[in-house]
Amino acid sequence: MVPEAAARSALEDAEDALLASRAAEGDVRAFAVLMRRYSRVVRAYARRVLSSSADVDDVTQDVFVTAWQQLPRLSDPAVVRGWLLRITTRKAIDRVRALRSHVDIDDHDQEAPEWERPDRLHEAASREQAMSVALQALPKDQRRCWILKEFADYSYQDIAAELDVPVSTVRGLLSRARKNMIRAMEGWR
Repeated sequence: MVPEAAARSALEDAEDALLASRAAEGDVRAFAVLMRRYSRVVRAYARRVLSSSADVDDVTQDVFVTAWQQLPRLSDPAVVRGWLLRITTRKAIDRVRALRSHVDIDDHDQEAPEWERPDRLHEAASREQAMSVALQALPKDQRRCWILKEFADYSYQDIAAELDVPVSTVRGLLSRARKNMIRAMEGWR
């Protein structure tokens, strides 16, 4: 195997903490592995806030530019995934704020899309409120598992590591959480 290919292969299998530490020291290849590893999660997370694919692309790019610049300041390289998602949240919210403050009056002459009609927006807000109430009603461990799986797109193994429980426990908690959420949201079907 060519030395460069061997190094690339070793980096692909490296732990997040090692990749983040090396990237913080300026290792572009380590940072590229982090980008490949988390770009899908960052995009999915941004998509929950933004409706436009172009905005999602821009936010994803901004997240990784910011991450590259701020990595030397990351105190615990092992939490790089959560740190990237926090950056994503801030960047996506900033994008929403920027879009709101630059609305052109001519845009109001057009009929709103179906999903932007006031009754649809009210329905979505009500559904979101009902989901929030349903989530709060879940036992703490079920709620944490559900949020990590459904909102942060964690794998079963990542959830188990985050909560320090076996994967089988995660599966059970998620199963019960899903059943409880389906029951609580039955009126919204």
